[in-house]
Amino acid sequence: MKPNGIEEQYVIDDFTSKDTWRIFRIMSEFVEGFEMLGKIPPAVAMFGSARVLPGSVAYEKAEAIAQLLGASGYSVITGGGPGVMEAANKGAAEAGAVSIGLNIELPLEQKPNIYANKLLNFRYFFVRKVMFVKYSIAFVILPGGFGTLDELFEAITLIQTRKIKPFPVILVGRDYWKGLLDWIGDTLLREKMIAVEDLDILKTVDTPEEVLHWVQDYRTREGAHSASTIP
Repeated sequence: MKPNGIEEQYVIDDFTSKDTWRIFRIMSEFVEGFEMLGKIPPAVAMFGSARVLPGSVAYEKAEAIAQLLGASGYSVITGGGPGVMEAANKGAAEAGAVSIGLNIELPLEQKPNIYANKLLNFRYFFVRKVMFVKYSIAFVILPGGFGTLDELFEAITLIQTRKIKPFPVILVGRDYWKGLLDWIGDTLLREKMIAVEDLDILKTVDTPEEVLHWVQDYRTREGAHSASTIP
C-alpha cells in the first residue's frame, strides 16, 4: 500500500495534468475561429432566445432583420442554435449572405440549425464570446433569457471600460426591454453605479430598418474597414 497521502497526491496530479492539456483544446478553438471568421465580410451578431418558435413575433422579426442586413452586404453571426438564432441564420441565408453559427456544446445538447452556411462548434463559452466581439461591428439583441442577457452585459461592460472599440448594441423591442432600461436609467444612475454617458451605449428599436440605420451609421462614422473591435 502507498503511504498516507500518496494516493491522494496522484489523483491531484492527474487532474492538474488534464488541466494543462486542456490548454491545447482552448488554443485549437481560438485558431479555428480566427481562421474562419477572419475571412468574412463585416458581420453583425444577433442574439435572442432559443425557445421562440417559427411564426412567433420574435422569430419573424429576427428573420426580417437578418434578411435586411444580409441584403445590405453584412454577414450575420448567431449562436447557431434554434429560436432567434435559427431565424437570423435563415434570414441571412435567404438574402444570399454569409450566415454563421457559433454553436456551443451543452449538457442538454444544442443542435445546430440548418441555415448556418458556416458553422463552428465550441466547448468553451469564453472562447465563443471572444469570436462574437472580435468579428462583429454591432450586436443586435432580441428578446431572450439569461444567455441573451449574458451576451448583452458582456458587450456593454467591455465598451464601458474601454477594453474594446465602441460599437452599436441594439435592443430590439421597446416594450420587452423597457423594465430593464428603466431600472438602469433610474436605480443604477441614481445610486451612481453608472455615468450618464453610459446610457448612450444602448440603442432601442422596433423595426429592421432602425437596426440597419444604426449599423450603417456606425460604419459611416467609424470608417470601419475592419470587423475587429478588439485591439
